[in-house]
Amino acid sequence: MVQKVHWNAIPVEQVTPKMQRQLVYGEKVMIAKMKFKDGFLVQQHSHDNEQITQVISGTIRFWFGKNKEQMFDLNAGEIVVIPANVPHEALMVGDVEEIDTWAPIRKDWLDGTDDYLRK
Repeated sequence: MVQKVHWNAIPVEQVTPKMQRQLVYGEKVMIAKMKFKDGFLVQQHSHDNEQITQVISGTIRFWFGKNKEQMFDLNAGEIVVIPANVPHEALMVGDVEEIDTWAPIRKDWLDGTDDYLRK
């Protein structure tokens, strides 16, 4: 069955004092709308999921590769496609609102084993 939803109807999860997220997902794709406070660091990690990140407001400083071989800032209106299994780290420069999309869905986000975010 096809369902129509509005972001205002999606529960907000307060992951840490500096991070909140809303999740919408089907069988194969997950989308998350997230807000971060300035200085929040997503420690280096990788996952089997392909990820697309689009920044709505603020700036995310990304590092890619095991040894952080590539770095750039992703600003409002910009999008990055992160292939599966690519190590990456992200620092919020100012308050950030962004939307991430993953395929397949992030099971670690659903079962609470996403410890790298909760440190």
